[in-house]
Amino acid sequence: MSGASQITFIIGGDLGLSGDVLARCDERLSLSPMTFPHQMVRLILLEQVYRAFRILRGEPYHK
Repeated sequence: MSGASQITFIIGGDLGLSGDVLARCDERLSLSPMTFPHQMVRLILLEQVYRAFRILRGEPYHK
């Protein structure tokens, strides 16, 4: 929450990500075993990051 850092989210296609991309990542995050359209994944990811920051800051978050 303090200092400078860099984070990159990569959204894979319906067949997942290539082995080269997976080998370069430090962490992996799966939103679901289901396949979603890219626009929906972006929205789901944005909502989860927003929710995490609200919780970390001790602010209320509507469930």
